[in-house]
Amino acid sequence: MSEDAQPAQAELTNRDFWDAEEPFLLFGEWLAEAAASEPNDPNAMALATVDETGLPDVRMVLLKDFDHAGFVFYTNLGSRKGRELAAVPKAALCFHWKSLRRQVRVRGPVTPVDPAEADAYFASRPRVSRIGAWASRQSQPLESRFALEKAVAQFTARFGIGTIPRPAFWSGFRIAPVSIEFWRDGAFRLHDRIVFSRTETGQWSKQRLYP
Repeated sequence: MSEDAQPAQAELTNRDFWDAEEPFLLFGEWLAEAAASEPNDPNAMALATVDETGLPDVRMVLLKDFDHAGFVFYTNLGSRKGRELAAVPKAALCFHWKSLRRQVRVRGPVTPVDPAEADAYFASRPRVSRIGAWASRQSQPLESRFALEKAVAQFTARFGIGTIPRPAFWSGFRIAPVSIEFWRDGAFRLHDRIVFSRTETGQWSKQRLYP
């Protein structure tokens, strides 16, 4: 980073974010800044679900879209997270951008994305990734690496150079947040925390929290 850029970055990092009126615009600003500073996958997020006993599961996934309706990711519907979300359609997300010393937490109900939306995203993926979606029985026992490579070869031959449709068992979910919390590292652990909560009328209220 150049010397000229350092003061601008410091001003951006140190600016209080209490004045933000709603969370999605603020999230978009933070995500854009992360894209410029994170070494890889600024859209990576921890996704937490629960199984049939209420025991939590968490894993890293990639955010593929967001707007005022919520945060979208895609997966094999037969995966552990797919099955858990089908049974208990509620989830939490956590973004952590180490380079910026920031974190965003999201909680809310989950709904499937529209099939047309899933089709459009699937078609945008690299061809090898689309073949991989067909070949992988995600979260199921795998007898050997060779078995996976064999399945990839079989689907590569099956589709040839033709169109690869989206499998019926592969789609996306949208988390419609009821709360979004923004956290920024502070000296001596005096961090900044602001939580936006959706009211019954669909508007957002906000509250500072002790660190």
